[in-house]
Amino acid sequence: MSCIIKSCQVHSALGNPETREDDINWDTVINLDHGDPIMYEPYWRKIGNRCDITLSGYQSLSYFANTKNLCWFLEPKLEEEIKRLHNVIGNVVMDDHYIVVGNGSSQLIQAALFALSPPNEPEPISVVSAAPFYSGYAEVADFVRSGLYKWAGDAHIFAKNGPYIELITSPNNPNGVIREPVVVNGSQGILIYDLAYYWPQYTAITSPANYDVMLFTVSKCTGHAGSRIGWALIRDKEVAKKMTKFIELNTIGVSKEAQLRAAKILEVICDSCLDSTLDNFFEHNQSVMSERWQRLRQVVKDSDQFFTLQKYSSQYCLFKGNFYESHPAFVWLMCKGNEDDLEKLLKGHNILTRSGKRFGSDSKCVRISMLSREEDFNIFLQRLMVIQQVITNKN
Repeated sequence: MSCIIKSCQVHSALGNPETREDDINWDTVINLDHGDPIMYEPYWRKIGNRCDITLSGYQSLSYFANTKNLCWFLEPKLEEEIKRLHNVIGNVVMDDHYIVVGNGSSQLIQAALFALSPPNEPEPISVVSAAPFYSGYAEVADFVRSGLYKWAGDAHIFAKNGPYIELITSPNNPNGVIREPVVVNGSQGILIYDLAYYWPQYTAITSPANYDVMLFTVSKCTGHAGSRIGWALIRDKEVAKKMTKFIELNTIGVSKEAQLRAAKILEVICDSCLDSTLDNFFEHNQSVMSERWQRLRQVVKDSDQFFTLQKYSSQYCLFKGNFYESHPAFVWLMCKGNEDDLEKLLKGHNILTRSGKRFGSDSKCVRISMLSREEDFNIFLQRLMVIQQVITNKN
């Protein structure tokens, strides 16, 4: 009920014929281009000092965390909490996978491309992803101009014979849909599953993922993007060894302090899911995402002559035990009107977004972060209403 009241109140205020554009502070630039997960800040403030850790000066001096582990810089406590978290959520099969920790998922993508590329081929293996694909993939694949792999664009139009690597983001960034591999010339490529958003606050956990290479990150799971911790679940031991070697040569491992902080955060999250006296992390933030999406859909619905949103079907979530729609971390906003550059239009109203062209799609689309602070999200809704109102009046 409170979600509907909020939507109606904002709509009523801006839908009033006496409301002018001057009534809104248009000078403030709202940056919804990046997926900076500041939305989670209120939850962690409420948690207080339960996530605090203390390290003495003599601790964590060594390069090594566990010499018996294939990934020798993986802190045992982080390994324990990663396994615990996946078991609590039920979003992945871990029994026959090795864990490789990295400095966020970006480093792990590079490590996976290195490990999966044939080493002695006359030309680099092609790397593809189905459009709209994550805008960072092309830059990551081509940045170091590797002789092992190179970016080859949209998997839907890729037609080259021979082996290739496909990056699959599921749920997808930018449009939040569940993705399957693209079949090229009757066969599948070498698959890397980027599962950064396969968590209950964004989508229903319909079944445990069970792939050869799966990537996760605390930035989208818990909101701690600044800690730069991600992990890969790898079925093949040799691939896990190569990824570990890449990270060893690239950064000589991963900060122990960051790993221990991440381990404590994952521990608190797991406890919140198992102890009914605590505020369940995933249910709390799923509620926040649901409320934001409901308000946004109301705004677009009330003036549906110009904008459209991605639609999602209701699915049964094994973690929550009920049906609900996805509430992705990003909005894939599409323009139905004559506007050819939606990013430019919104930027003219001090709303920074990311053009669909960056995702191998159309400039009539933009990606908009849903993970901003509440005040920025409210201003975004207000401006979107007025933009629609102005366009409607002009027509």
